[in-house]
Amino acid sequence: MISDHNAGVTPELATGPAAPVTLTRDALIHLLDQWLEPAAFQDYAPNGLQVTGKPEIRKLVTGVTASLALIETAIAAGADAIAVHHGYFWRGESPALTGMKGNRIRKLLNHDLSLIAYHLPLDAHPQWGNNAILAQEMGWTVTGPLDPAERYPIGNIGTCTPQTPEQLARQLEQVLQRPPLVLAGGPALIQRIGWCTGGAQDYIDKAAALGCDAFVSGEASERTCHAARELGIHYFGAGHHATERGGIRALGEQVAAATGLCVEFIDIDNSV
Repeated sequence: MISDHNAGVTPELATGPAAPVTLTRDALIHLLDQWLEPAAFQDYAPNGLQVTGKPEIRKLVTGVTASLALIETAIAAGADAIAVHHGYFWRGESPALTGMKGNRIRKLLNHDLSLIAYHLPLDAHPQWGNNAILAQEMGWTVTGPLDPAERYPIGNIGTCTPQTPEQLARQLEQVLQRPPLVLAGGPALIQRIGWCTGGAQDYIDKAAALGCDAFVSGEASERTCHAARELGIHYFGAGHHATERGGIRALGEQVAAATGLCVEFIDIDNSV
């Protein structure tokens, strides 16, 4: 079963208490690995189980980033494991378990809470990935990969209903509940669009080379403004967090549907 942290219970649907479903930690990881194929990616952090908790799971919490706030909220919600898009142990960071990272991991270990993370595999999944969910929510039709050389494309190109940059900005705000940063540089009407969720602003050149009128990602750098103007393409910075809520929530819904496990998506507000 799937629940939302902010959602209520519909009394009319209540038919009495059901026996809770229990899934072993190893079985959950095996299922997720089958779906997401992490071995196919050269990622910036390890995918799968990052911190080992109790061997049996009765409740899974999903969220975008394994922040201390998510961990504490998951503990209060009675979770046995957390699955996220942004976990720990990123390439190039200090391996020392001190400071902020030490506090987070100490909290997980003290509560016997497993941490599971999938980064690029969750961006790329053609049904439940961040880019796939964004396209579904926005009504875009995928026509190809942003990078044809990638076996599992991280970003995509496609078509949208012909619209002005102002109309696309309003739709993004409505869907993601966050006003996007708009860096104008393209034509009056947007029909061909590229997108890659999160911190993929430097893929703007790939989108321009493929003839896109606009490119949507999560963040913008100072150089992104100049790139949009000089490449003749609109850029929309729709929020790193906002563009990457969809994948992890959809993954949790699939776990709930496939196993009957209790899954709760918890959204920790993030304006970036």
